[in-house]
Amino acid sequence: MRIAGTVSESIVDGPGLRLTVFTQGCPHRCPGCHNPQTHDPAGGREETTTALLARYTADPLLDGLTLSGGEPMEQAAECAALAEAVHALGGNVWVYTGWRYEALVQESDPARLRLLAAADVLVDGPYVEAERSLELRWRGSQNQRLIDLNATRRTGKLTLLTE
Repeated sequence: MRIAGTVSESIVDGPGLRLTVFTQGCPHRCPGCHNPQTHDPAGGREETTTALLARYTADPLLDGLTLSGGEPMEQAAECAALAEAVHALGGNVWVYTGWRYEALVQESDPARLRLLAAADVLVDGPYVEAERSLELRWRGSQNQRLIDLNATRRTGKLTLLTE
């Protein structure tokens, strides 16, 4: 898996203390992105999902895993494997993507659907600088949604997380 880096015990990428993995490579290249160094798919470094999981298990204070970017959907199979392993340990998983949920579902890419199935919350939509707000919790621009994937699967209707 190609990553730009990690943050141990992040408090800004979802609730509680989280291991945040910043994937490398992003086709969206949103103007004003706060992680432009993650755009180049050849940048960053290789890291195994086993090593990332070991980092997660080494910290008993962690509540979950956040996959950010870059664009995690560009490495969906590896991200899904890591997310599934964290779930097996009782952690929760948040995924940030520049794609809209509806587009990912309609596309029906097996690896991306597997990642959606392994996630608890999806923060979807591109970062839009004109809609930037420092008042928002867990996202950068107002167009981005916090989707409760567990409730969405349970009800069959898109369910937004209330802040």
